[in-house]
Amino acid sequence: MFDVVTVGHLSIDSIFLPGRHAAAIVLGGSVAYASLAARRLEARVGVISKVGGDFPEAYRWWFEQEHIGLSGVMKIEEAETTRFELKYSDDLSSRVLFLRNRAPPITVDDLPVSLEASAIHLAPIDGEIGYDVAEAAKKSTEVLSLDPQGLVRDFAPDGSVNSCSLADKRILGLVDIYKSSSDEIKSVTDLSDLDEAIRGVHDCGVKIVIVTLGSAGVLVSGENDSHRVPACTPTKLVDPTGAGDVFMGGFLEEYVNGSSILRCACVGSAAASFAVEGVGPTALAEKVQVYERARALYEKEIKE
Repeated sequence: MFDVVTVGHLSIDSIFLPGRHAAAIVLGGSVAYASLAARRLEARVGVISKVGGDFPEAYRWWFEQEHIGLSGVMKIEEAETTRFELKYSDDLSSRVLFLRNRAPPITVDDLPVSLEASAIHLAPIDGEIGYDVAEAAKKSTEVLSLDPQGLVRDFAPDGSVNSCSLADKRILGLVDIYKSSSDEIKSVTDLSDLDEAIRGVHDCGVKIVIVTLGSAGVLVSGENDSHRVPACTPTKLVDPTGAGDVFMGGFLEEYVNGSSILRCACVGSAAASFAVEGVGPTALAEKVQVYERARALYEKEIKE
């Protein structure tokens, strides 16, 4: 029995940051960031993914050292691991993505028969998860969470990535918690107004809708209350990759332990603030550090 299981492609990312002459080659994928973040908060975490024969054993060793369950990670020797290039602007406010390799999709047969988790987080990055996988995962959890970013991406022949509409909106009807950026939720709902887009996702039966706003923080809309939680201020901003995924790892760990959505969002924001202080998923903080920043943010929000 896991607290949190993440489902989606692990990747090998080449991150081009301003002021650096060469790309940083790091472990990537939403599942990597979210699972590591939840584990640092002492959740019992598992990963379901597919990688190729080129997937570094050092990455697997890293997960094992963190005590993250890897029985659901399938290595297909003849295939290639998903690879992205991420090129950031000088002020780190925007990026351009290129898909260089894509691992085989995740299928219903890839889900362990014994799968059981308090929360399952679907986090596709290149269209690797379909409705059938979400439907099967729903039967193995109390809470199904979705970050649809990989389902609203269109990949050109040269690997460049553009946004597109959500092809199969039925998946929203299975979801309890939804998280995306403001641009992505507009693509998902085909609505240009953010408030209308949030209502549109709720209308599909989603209990909690989370919209990340970068340095402006996050909107969390629940069934009975809503909050706009500011971002925790990091000591330095090095690499914003995966900040939203780390937020979800923190949010879900708190949620399955019965915390309010405001508390969950504060912990998620605190966890994300540490993640951006290093390159890739290398700067994640321990529980006591995350809780210290979360407490300050939570108390500030309560007072206001």
